[in-house]
Amino acid sequence: MATSSRILLDGAITTVVPDRDELVAPDGRRIAEADAVYLPPAEPSKILCVHLNHVSRVREFQIRLADTPTYFQKPTSALNAHRGHVVRPERCRWLNYEGEVVIVIGRTCRNVSRDEAADHIAGYTIGNDFGLHDFRDTDAGSMLRVKGSDTLCPVGPALVTDWDFRDKRIRTLVDGEVRQDGSTEEMTWDMHYLVADLARTITLQPGDMIFSGTPAMSRPVEPGQVVTVEVEGLGSLTNTIVAGPVPIGSEVGAQPTSSEEVVSTALGGDWEHRGVRPPRRD
Repeated sequence: MATSSRILLDGAITTVVPDRDELVAPDGRRIAEADAVYLPPAEPSKILCVHLNHVSRVREFQIRLADTPTYFQKPTSALNAHRGHVVRPERCRWLNYEGEVVIVIGRTCRNVSRDEAADHIAGYTIGNDFGLHDFRDTDAGSMLRVKGSDTLCPVGPALVTDWDFRDKRIRTLVDGEVRQDGSTEEMTWDMHYLVADLARTITLQPGDMIFSGTPAMSRPVEPGQVVTVEVEGLGSLTNTIVAGPVPIGSEVGAQPTSSEEVVSTALGGDWEHRGVRPPRRD
């Protein structure tokens, strides 16, 4: 396996490789890993995300999984990186973490088979598919603000090539306490399936990212809390939740809500009224 990260080094975007507690640039410059300012490990033209995929997540909500995957998209403006701050706007309560493995495309990919998909993958990284469920009602299924608001797409810290995605552990910790604990073995559709499925009608470009789904126990977090996603063989992605100001345009558009749809999705199996089942969750 080969590991590389993108950081700001002396003000320039630089690809570096790890060497014990340091990161090394192609020209030999070194920086302590603890001092590095990370960037997303790739520059995608699009970020595509599968809805339900992990069996534990399906069981948590006691719903039937569709026969084939469904997807949503996060805008590239939502991108964030390792150690970046994730903003929860004022008047919002339901910001959930979702630890995931992210596929990064390496070659232009269109109309490929599952067997050919691996040849078009540059590698894998870690993602946290944060969701601001306060806007779930007004998004009407598009997930635009829920999953696409600024800072809600941390990825990193590195791109790892030649990583075998099979039977790898995924954990999400909040302030050091394990909240999600799953495995890629519980994915209904594996990485190659997702790439081949999307590429049937969408051209995937180098750098494009595919979020592959999260295990059970996605729950809300508060400003001040630190969220870390650990994936076996890919490292750890850490972000801090911070409070954001009330948007200036708070007098326009639909406002944050706490409907049954919102609360049941945000609290999952912890919701006392789980007998009411929303039609679709991610």
